[in-house]
Amino acid sequence: MKIINIGLVSVIAILSSCGYKAKNPDVKSKVASDTLKYHYENLKKRADDCGNKPDSSCTVISIKYPVFNNQQILSDTVKHWAVDTNFEVFTKQFLKSYELDIAKTKRKVSYTYSSTVSVIRQDSALATLQLDRYNFTGGAHGSSYTGFLNWDIKTDKKILVKDILIDGYLPELTKVADSIFRKQENLTATSSLANDYFFKGGKFALNNNVLISPLGLRFLYNQYEIKPYAAGTTDLLVPYSKIKSLIKPHTVIAQYIK
Repeated sequence: MKIINIGLVSVIAILSSCGYKAKNPDVKSKVASDTLKYHYENLKKRADDCGNKPDSSCTVISIKYPVFNNQQILSDTVKHWAVDTNFEVFTKQFLKSYELDIAKTKRKVSYTYSSTVSVIRQDSALATLQLDRYNFTGGAHGSSYTGFLNWDIKTDKKILVKDILIDGYLPELTKVADSIFRKQENLTATSSLANDYFFKGGKFALNNNVLISPLGLRFLYNQYEIKPYAAGTTDLLVPYSKIKSLIKPHTVIAQYIK
């Protein structure tokens, strides 16, 4: 088995829902003909007691991520995003924890860990990817995490919001997003966020988990991030039409601005 990385402690810390996989409303948007070429790398480890049982009925660790042709920095970035530092070490720790649990509790339970990076969209300037992680270790429910990566193909580096918006953009962007959030949540402009949400100081705030899409900036809050587990995830799209004055000219999103 190829040795690739992952850190058990960091993995468990960031996971926070139950099998949720974020929907991508703009996945089918037109893709330019000069797209990157890639293939998917698949890593899997099954527990010794799996026998002939299908993956769905036994303890399995699975990881999948794209490897890009002639794009070493992007490929390395994606690999570390998907598997962190050492796949062999992680699988040993994960399976040992499973074995100790079933030996102690005598329960017939299967553990699951999966990490999948998918290419959402790409063109000659921008590639966007999504990471979905799911973890179940015998508790009341599993936990999951969804994250995004925006990649500038020409400069060969990750794109941050500050790279596409003007200096000092945050107050206005937050104000616009707050208005959209309140409308989406059926709240008035003066409704308190202190009781039903986990925003610090009861004040709306944007996170850094954002997808640059053809429609706008899509912020995703994972479960437990701003709401109780039962409330699920929160998807917040800020259309470019609402923040035109904040957008820098000649960036990777210029193609989306009308």
